[in-house]
Amino acid sequence: MSSPFGNVTLPGSAPARGNGAGAMSQQEQQAYVMQSINAVSESCAFKTVLSGGAGFGLGALFGLFMSSMQIENTDNALYDKPFKEQMRIGFRDMGKKSYSTAKNFAVVGAIFAGSECCIEGYRAKNDLYNSATAGCFTGAVLARNAGPQAMALGCGGFAAFSTAIDAYMKSG
Repeated sequence: MSSPFGNVTLPGSAPARGNGAGAMSQQEQQAYVMQSINAVSESCAFKTVLSGGAGFGLGALFGLFMSSMQIENTDNALYDKPFKEQMRIGFRDMGKKSYSTAKNFAVVGAIFAGSECCIEGYRAKNDLYNSATAGCFTGAVLARNAGPQAMALGCGGFAAFSTAIDAYMKSG
């Protein structure tokens, strides 16, 4: 079995034998690698994972910021504890809320990006209808446990929001 990279010797492997007939030139190797990278980065699976990861990161930052502004623990016994104990409890609470928000943002990002990519691939077009349909699907999926009325409202809300954001991004 021959490698598409010709007579490339990897660290820890035996050097290639033969005269190199049929080996790819340096330019062909670069073109092959670029094609492979483009194929992976344009796949729906990659876009879904990337959006989920970005959503997780942004959600963690947003959750950290929002939880630092919330004062839910009104237990006065907390203030009788030493300062280090108060800080430990506060940071633990911030971490839990930040992680929860991060998971939610990751799910929303992954569902939206995955559905938009699949719709775009099916329609073979890149327009506002893709984001509207993906927003509708995302809103409905997220509201599925609350019943059909909530799914319809989630569908409409997410579709309107995602269409407005996409129209704004494409206008500039």
